[in-house]
Amino acid sequence: MQLTDHQRSLLAQLADLAIPRDGYPSAADTGAVAFIEGVLEQDRPDWRSRVDRALNAVATARPPVLGAAPAGDRLERMLADPDIAWLVRLLAQGYYSSPVSWPMVGWRPDAGGAWEATETELAVTPRAALADRYDCVVIGSGAGGGTAAQVIAESGRSVLVVETGSYPSTAGLASDHLRNPRSVAGLPAPTDPDPMGRPRVSVVDGTARVVLPPDGGWGNNAFTVGGGTRVYGAQAWRFVPLDFGMAGAYGVPEGSGLADWPITYAELEPYYSLAEQRFGVSGGGVDPWHDARSVALPMPPLPRTEPARLLAAAADRLGWGTLDVPLLINSVEYQGRPGCARCGQCVGFACPVEAKSGMHNTALPAALATGLCTLVAETTASRLVTGGGGRVTGVELVAIDNGRVWRRTVDCAEVVVAAGATETPRLLLNSGIGNEHDQVGRYLQAHVYAGAIGLFDDEVSDLIGPGVSIATCDFRHGNDGIIGGGMLADEFVPTPAATYDYLTAAGLIPRTGLDSKQAMRHESRRMMRVVGPIQEVTSPDSRVRLDPSVTDRFGLPVARISGSIHPEDLRTQAFMSAKARDWLLEAGATRTAVSALTTRNQASVGQHQAGSCRMGTDPAHSVTDPDGRVWGHENVYVADASLHVTNGGVNPVLTVLANALRIADHLTKA
Repeated sequence: MQLTDHQRSLLAQLADLAIPRDGYPSAADTGAVAFIEGVLEQDRPDWRSRVDRALNAVATARPPVLGAAPAGDRLERMLADPDIAWLVRLLAQGYYSSPVSWPMVGWRPDAGGAWEATETELAVTPRAALADRYDCVVIGSGAGGGTAAQVIAESGRSVLVVETGSYPSTAGLASDHLRNPRSVAGLPAPTDPDPMGRPRVSVVDGTARVVLPPDGGWGNNAFTVGGGTRVYGAQAWRFVPLDFGMAGAYGVPEGSGLADWPITYAELEPYYSLAEQRFGVSGGGVDPWHDARSVALPMPPLPRTEPARLLAAAADRLGWGTLDVPLLINSVEYQGRPGCARCGQCVGFACPVEAKSGMHNTALPAALATGLCTLVAETTASRLVTGGGGRVTGVELVAIDNGRVWRRTVDCAEVVVAAGATETPRLLLNSGIGNEHDQVGRYLQAHVYAGAIGLFDDEVSDLIGPGVSIATCDFRHGNDGIIGGGMLADEFVPTPAATYDYLTAAGLIPRTGLDSKQAMRHESRRMMRVVGPIQEVTSPDSRVRLDPSVTDRFGLPVARISGSIHPEDLRTQAFMSAKARDWLLEAGATRTAVSALTTRNQASVGQHQAGSCRMGTDPAHSVTDPDGRVWGHENVYVADASLHVTNGGVNPVLTVLANALRIADHLTKA
């Protein structure tokens, strides 16, 4: 969408006011106008009206935003207008995502050394070649679905894996700092599902609005072959015994749906060990909240980074225990894949050397190697087809094929649903399955994050990837007056665009002008973040429902996400953020800021989403039995984080892998 000549002129002036020329190029010098026009043309045509409003506000401001007044006065005035402030932030994101700006802030992706890129090829079957029937249809190819598919195929059953997303190349997922699942710029990533054709409805502070996959309220996790494991940070934490029995340990706060899991840590422990060996986990150290593993991790930890060494010494002085972060990343060659290249683009990106373990390079190749597994991509399961007695007899599939809607029903004996904690309940609700007691979609949760950011007098960032290296688990439980707690770790290597967001959001540097640019140049390598997820106290009113008035491009009702986090979560976030600040101060930070408290009434949803089809022993209060089988439907299983009764104070992927191994084991032996 081309701007007018007048709008281009205004935009160029605004860009140079926001990021002016000094010894380094200005925003306009690096193509700010072309960047915005490209965003409107290719990424977000729905933003045109907001860009128009912002530029009109620039043109009509009285006194003028652009003019002869001192730069400081003009910057203050322009940031007071929310549309101008939004456009200025987008311009800054574009500037700092450009390789032209990277030398200015001392950033490089290859600080850990050079590498030779590799690519994992997978046999994706054309839709026209699908069989009429499979023993099992697995919906979703992420951590839960990929794991289940491997176990089921290796048991001798024929399996169809249905993935909504595509299979982008590693190169297509390895470098764009704005169009990736962890960017907050609002631009679609290659892992977004049909960005304009799959809206959701997000209810925030009682107001419903239609949102798209790149928008925060959509609750995005990666839709691609391999799911989130293609681009995740790969932290491989176990939940601890107390995580499975929090209601019994802490009681149930008013307004909460906190409950105990129907299984114990001891029941899941063998599958944790199996997952660590099968998919490859590096790391080491003692977590005070669970006993030693029954099988040692297969790989040593990655060498600690310079920030980790500073934090280790600070933790020792504070009397805190630390450990090397367990990662689904090879520290040495393992199962035919190389060790980590230590690049600075890990979380949100595909691994350029395939050292990061994902379903696309572990479970799915193993399943396909049996000759019994078929993988179809860019295809959506729209409905489960039922016969007598609640038994599912097939899965209705839909896709866009040569510009037209393609539909097909595939018969099956069993179904495993692993589409994520938003799409799994949506599919069950659209199919009329499992909701006899109004439980499908309830108890939606993810992770509120706690943390702090610190600035140091000297440069502390060595840019050695993945970045996350050291953690403390001392505060996962046992905190006076707090329900649960969480883990704290140093952060992944941030991109320059992310660094700008972190520093400006914390108020540690100005948002615009020469002072902002010079602060970015000075502070980027002096910044350190300590962050971690907290235990959420789930609520039955945080939920996924079907919206009665909004449909996707296939005419299916979309997910409506509503609810809010519990007040206890705010207390825990504040407690853990204070601990993060203490750690940074002890490490030598001279200026700090803690994570902002979540104040809006909005459900917690995102890449760690969980809990919307939780398992239990009572059909009146759960969606599945302890083995993941949907109540009343003997051949329908759930095998993703939807099952989680609580979501731990750590990244949940290892628990998804372990539980999927357990569920698939039960399924194949049933």
